[in-house]
Amino acid sequence: MHTRHSSIFLILIFIFVSSCNKAQNHDGKANRLINETSPYLLQHAYNPVDWYAWGEEAFAKAKKEDKPLIVSIGYSSCHWCHVMEKESFEDDSVAALMNKYFVCIKVDREERPDVDQIYIEAAQMMTGSAGWPLNSIVLPDGKPFFAGTYFPKAQWIELLNKVHELWEKDRKRIELQADQITSGIKQNSLFTALDSRDIDEKMMEPVSKTWLKMFDKKEGGYKRVPKFPMPSNIETLFNLYKLNNNQEALEIAKLTLDKMARGGIYDQVGGGFARYSTDGYWKVPHFEKMLYDNGQLLSLYSKGYQVTKNLFYRQVVDETITFMERELLSDYGGFYSSLDADSDGEEGLFYVWKKPELDEALGESSNIINDYYQVENSGNWEHGKNILLAVEDEKEISDKYNITLDSLQIIVCKAKNVLLKKRSFRIRPGLDDKILTSWNSLAIIGLTDAYRAFQDERYLLLALNTGNFIAENMINDDFRLNRNFKEGKSSINAFLDDYAFTISAFINLYQVTFDENWLQKARSLSGFVLEHFSDLDSDYFFYTSDLDPALITRKMENIDNVIPSANSEMALNLFLLGNYFYDNDYLKKSDSMLKGMLGYIDEHVSSFVSWFQLYTLKTHDFYEVAIVGNDYEKLKSEFEIKFLPNTIIMGGRDEGSLELLKNKLIPEETRMYVCKEKMCKLPVASVNDALLQMDP
Repeated sequence: MHTRHSSIFLILIFIFVSSCNKAQNHDGKANRLINETSPYLLQHAYNPVDWYAWGEEAFAKAKKEDKPLIVSIGYSSCHWCHVMEKESFEDDSVAALMNKYFVCIKVDREERPDVDQIYIEAAQMMTGSAGWPLNSIVLPDGKPFFAGTYFPKAQWIELLNKVHELWEKDRKRIELQADQITSGIKQNSLFTALDSRDIDEKMMEPVSKTWLKMFDKKEGGYKRVPKFPMPSNIETLFNLYKLNNNQEALEIAKLTLDKMARGGIYDQVGGGFARYSTDGYWKVPHFEKMLYDNGQLLSLYSKGYQVTKNLFYRQVVDETITFMERELLSDYGGFYSSLDADSDGEEGLFYVWKKPELDEALGESSNIINDYYQVENSGNWEHGKNILLAVEDEKEISDKYNITLDSLQIIVCKAKNVLLKKRSFRIRPGLDDKILTSWNSLAIIGLTDAYRAFQDERYLLLALNTGNFIAENMINDDFRLNRNFKEGKSSINAFLDDYAFTISAFINLYQVTFDENWLQKARSLSGFVLEHFSDLDSDYFFYTSDLDPALITRKMENIDNVIPSANSEMALNLFLLGNYFYDNDYLKKSDSMLKGMLGYIDEHVSSFVSWFQLYTLKTHDFYEVAIVGNDYEKLKSEFEIKFLPNTIIMGGRDEGSLELLKNKLIPEETRMYVCKEKMCKLPVASVNDALLQMDP
């Protein structure tokens, strides 16, 4: 829904640049944000703007003084947020104007996605686009009447003066605008199922054909600029290959993995992925590195290895985990959120190289490495700088220098170590050192998937370490979750994505350990979601719980994006837990959630890919595999290296408490049972025999 706004408000809307240094004001005095833990809020703690954090205090002040509020939203690693802060929020004259006529609130969108969801929609409705920094101007009751993104200083001053003039002279028009925008936001918050068709295979082929046409067959990923990794989308391609023998899906998935890992979006020296590529070739990244991307990409490349056995994917996984350990792992056991795109005020400075730097650092191997990473004398990027881009044809380099491929890899590995050490002396990007539950859960999922693929105990220990951190620090006695953690403090109730991904992470931890405590925690968290997040008028869950202070509307998250939507992840969790615990209510709930989305999948599959992934599981045979006996670990290891998306595993040295495991233990023997819909075939003693029972 789009809201029509009157001409007087069109005057306020400029051309926006959509897209966010710690600053000090001139007298060195801190504002209220100095008491916050969010790195983004702390970046603004010495602005001359009289910032408030989101909360009742700011709204009470606005009501008492009869002022509108500025709600300015961003995040620590956002480049244009930094630009607007430097230009406007650090400026005494701009701050004086903001303080005189407005009550000013700073919001970290990563801590408060619930607030961000509302005002980003207001910006989309008013301007047709949105991004960060997101600057909304709202009534004392929170209703927005204007929203935009980045403003240069002069435009920001002009906007503030015009809003103040309107506030004084034409309040009714402002209030009417706010009511219209709020009505639109509330209307968009309602979710209606498009149809109630059955979950059958009729949609599979036409939806797959439509979806595959959206991919770039030359560079991988979607046919769009900028290019985002979209890990769950590529994982769904692997599902289509495995479950439907779709060779086109496999080729697109492999192409995308290869192109990303050889492009500039991947840190060729230090491992780990940037958030997205600004071009259509994965070459020039937006250099910020986010935990949620890297956690999901661990899963994707691990599953890519399971399917293809491509050792290059294993290298990418190991380097990415090493990056996460080195630069994001906290002493508490959880992972920090992100690294900034900027160093010393310049985007990408930490990661790019001039050719003379490389020649000096690498000595005799510089020619080989410069060719391998496509380094140019004048730079392959801007200002004579090079983004390292690994060649696609390594044999061409080995032939040119008359060396073997193995020798080339040794030279490249040594060069990476040299450059990593040299780079460590540069000014580092800023670290956002808050710990978020949902993003850490995505990291756990990635680490457990890596462990399954490669059986590396280091990966399992990291996953358990992070899982224990969440269990010990983020879960309350009643299974209410906290969202954020910094230096022992947590101040925000968790949202649906925190629960959904934590439940998924704990299911994964059970599958790689057979420790039922993780599965029981997942079930208890699901019970909390059902009690406190359910919408009584639909089959879906609200993004916020009924324990949270009310905003102007209560939204749902059903559209899949770079991260799967919270509702699609919950539908998957209920499906898996329903199969583990023989809980028909969970299974029916999951089916109902998916049925309501089938029409959306059919019409707009690219926005509902995680729902489509669940659909692929529900329209194929789904297996429960039990492994019981003293040597269960050996069989489990052999089994879980396979890519089997339509399978859950369970078991241990004894029968445990799960219904499917009862009466499965044979004394002095270790056996595998392949079951479907609670019916089990005869026990077998080898993984190969079990796989044969799954593929009649």
